[in-house]
Amino acid sequence: MLNNPLFWVANAIGLVAFALVGASKAIREGFDPFGVTVVGLVTAFGGGTTRDLLVMRIPLSLQTFSNIGFGVIGVILAVALSTFLQDPDQHPFSLTADAIGLGAFATTGAIVATTVGVSPFGVVALATINAVGGGAFADILLDRPPFILLQDFYASCAVFGGCTYWLILMSFGAGALAASGCAVMTVGTRLIAVRYGWELPNIRNYTVENAR
Repeated sequence: MLNNPLFWVANAIGLVAFALVGASKAIREGFDPFGVTVVGLVTAFGGGTTRDLLVMRIPLSLQTFSNIGFGVIGVILAVALSTFLQDPDQHPFSLTADAIGLGAFATTGAIVATTVGVSPFGVVALATINAVGGGAFADILLDRPPFILLQDFYASCAVFGGCTYWLILMSFGAGALAASGCAVMTVGTRLIAVRYGWELPNIRNYTVENAR
């Protein structure tokens, strides 16, 4: 896995994008510089660290110094954006970066999963955990329920990406094509969801309406 250039490219993109998104959220909440940095880096590394622990490896964030550098770049970009944007985390640039980070990390999770030889379910699970884990941890630091557990059409995009990766890999045996398909599916569905306001149904609303 460490010799896979696709992994390293996707990983770098995901780290910068998610650090930017997480730090932007912390800035909006009024965190100090240390807090902004912590939330940004947790968003960037939370999913990948959880992925590595699940496959019983030392987290990649502890193995390479360059990973921390990519995360710091994302935090710096968030601070720069906040100087001239009112709500940087809601700006189209940040929303697009978030979608790109989601796709990049879904891809890295799927690559790791196939490298360690897990089941098809494991491929999809690791792709999803890698993609959304950091954001979930960041929401806890921001003292709010992880939004992936609410109505937003977000984690589902990573699930679709992981499924696409496995299907292409099994059908054609091409890792590069599978990685590209995963990234395109994840980013594409997320951007469409943002554009059209897609949300998953709220079960409580349906049960309350039926009770009436």
